[in-house]
Amino acid sequence: MSELLTVKAIRDAILEGSVTAEEVTKNCLAKIAAEDAKVGAFLEVFSDRALEKARAIDAMKASGETLPRLAGVPVAIKDNMLLAGEKASAGSNILRDYTSAYSATVVERLEAAGAIILGRANMDEFAMGSSTETSAFQKTHNPWDLERIPGGSSGGSAAAVAAGFVAAALGSDTGGSIRQPAAMCGIVGLKPTYGRVSRYGIVALASSLDQVGPFTHTVEDAMLVMEVIEGRDAHDATSTELTDKPVAELLEPTLKGLKVGVPKEYFIDGMDPEVRARVEEAIEVFKQQGAEIIEISLPLSPYALPTYYILQPAEASSNLARFDGMRYGTRAPGALEDSYLTARSEGFGLEVKRRIMLGSFILSAGYYDAFYKKSLAVRNALRKEFDEAFKQVDVILGPTTPGTAWKLGEKFDDPIAMYLADVFTTPANIAGLPGISLPCGFANNLPVGLQLQAKPFAEMTLYKAAAAYQAVTDWHTKIPQA
Repeated sequence: MSELLTVKAIRDAILEGSVTAEEVTKNCLAKIAAEDAKVGAFLEVFSDRALEKARAIDAMKASGETLPRLAGVPVAIKDNMLLAGEKASAGSNILRDYTSAYSATVVERLEAAGAIILGRANMDEFAMGSSTETSAFQKTHNPWDLERIPGGSSGGSAAAVAAGFVAAALGSDTGGSIRQPAAMCGIVGLKPTYGRVSRYGIVALASSLDQVGPFTHTVEDAMLVMEVIEGRDAHDATSTELTDKPVAELLEPTLKGLKVGVPKEYFIDGMDPEVRARVEEAIEVFKQQGAEIIEISLPLSPYALPTYYILQPAEASSNLARFDGMRYGTRAPGALEDSYLTARSEGFGLEVKRRIMLGSFILSAGYYDAFYKKSLAVRNALRKEFDEAFKQVDVILGPTTPGTAWKLGEKFDDPIAMYLADVFTTPANIAGLPGISLPCGFANNLPVGLQLQAKPFAEMTLYKAAAAYQAVTDWHTKIPQA
């Protein structure tokens, strides 16, 4: 089904003139046309726009101009990211007719760097889900097994990279929505430190948790994308001016002397024993390459998931209030109140309604102190716990998910089982940490993800450790076969 498309290889081939940007774009578009009906990664493909941008890159090359950093690299963007003049529905019926009036900062930066945006990728509705089954438009299938989910909520972006449709894709991660589908699709997924990447022009889910990051096959490729999209943005007050800007070509992968913390709380009952075995094998690789493995304890980490499912619905209920068919969303007929009710009841899916109601309840009088304020206290305590842990270790290692990709429909009617898929990923969002998922083998013929986390803004530490692991393993080169 796929060939290994890497950002670096495509960029270098275009720079040296062995291939044109138009040829790369046409090949990717042809592959999408031939195979995406089975995968369902894309909601829309921007063929004409992509070819126009590719020809512009080739014209620059022909005229001797210096090509930008990602010249000619094919990418996909998640459907919650605005691209001026194109639709952005966030996987929801209520926004099915919305056309973006402007572009998200990350999208602008990709295009300014010469990347070719091929289309918008499917996602769980408003990023609420762990399987890309709550999309109002279609279900996305895992390229490794078309009867299984690709993970979520950025499942379309992950599947597009795993299937070889694009070399990189952007996702958003609120509780694991980059790392979890990366693990299930056997690719790299990076959730940066909160504030490292602008959220301007991203349809918000939970504003204190959301963060944009890349899907790629290699750590080096993730760095190349991050170089372009990260940094301060005047449109986003939470974005940060970076003093440390890692450059992919200057990366020195090493595990020697690295202190790696392995929390006992990350190896829980009910975890797939094959997933545990693959992670333990990865720990051995780290040890053999000179890392010091230190058992640590993060006793508050089991509380991250319930904390997340208080904070996230609370913020989502507030953020989604604007989608009423008047200011945003598809207008419903009738008088004002009837129009509001119809637009929201018909426009939102079941999972979104569930979380809006839950969030409204949490924020209501008499319950705000009991739930929301207590969750904020747990959040602060969890941050302090991580701060203490990072005084002992450089990175924290564990599984990305407790199991592999499940079958389509298997957990759809059991939201609690679905939520548990994010048990290892939510702590990084709650604490604002960077986290990366790397392929580390297979369990029952399905990909397994290894997660590394570091202290805030220590992405370079993550890159060094993750790239060093990839240098001595070949799991990231494995691709689905037709």
